[in-house]
Amino acid sequence: MNLKNTLLSLTLVGATSSFPVVMASARHVMNGDVAEQTGQLETSAVALTAEEEADMLFMREEEKLARDVYILLYDQWADAVFDNIAESEQRHMDSMAVLLNTYGLTDPVQDSRVGAFTNPDLATLFTTLTVRGQVSQLEALGVGAFIEEVDMRDIQAAIDNSGHADITQTYENLLRGSRNHLRAFVRTIENLGVVYEAQVLPQSDVDAIVDSPIEIGGS
Repeated sequence: MNLKNTLLSLTLVGATSSFPVVMASARHVMNGDVAEQTGQLETSAVALTAEEEADMLFMREEEKLARDVYILLYDQWADAVFDNIAESEQRHMDSMAVLLNTYGLTDPVQDSRVGAFTNPDLATLFTTLTVRGQVSQLEALGVGAFIEEVDMRDIQAAIDNSGHADITQTYENLLRGSRNHLRAFVRTIENLGVVYEAQVLPQSDVDAIVDSPIEIGGS
């Protein structure tokens, strides 16, 4: 995964304004979430590649990163969008736990407490994002959108590496959820009179997501 570039980009941005914004009227983007479920596809007899294993272990903790940050930001700002999406991230974590169990991989989440990570890069990113999210409610919402953009980038990379239908389907469910989460964060930002600008993905990709309807269902 591309965490080194992510951490570098966070280091370079200013502490008081970590995502670019301009004032304008908000888009009319509907909020929503999906109850993502792990697909009931028969697992392949083909062994996992090293990349598939690494992706699954990383994704389990990356979903925990999102959950943990949102829990703390909800405590800080009492904005329901963080609480709602934290619950969804727990479902994402559960879906990845099912896959790890299916393929006999050791779960890197040995401590479920907020802020506990096996991956040191994720631990560092957690600290960076939570500090940034305490600056203001707007900055916290920007953190949420940033996390979802990073998730979408990393999930798509994992899909590209996957040669197993059940793993791919789980990732696609996570990706659908992340698109809905981004829509929710951007809608909340733009309801404050601020136009959201992409932080990780191409602006055209982000615009296409947030200007399209919420996605319902997960197989």
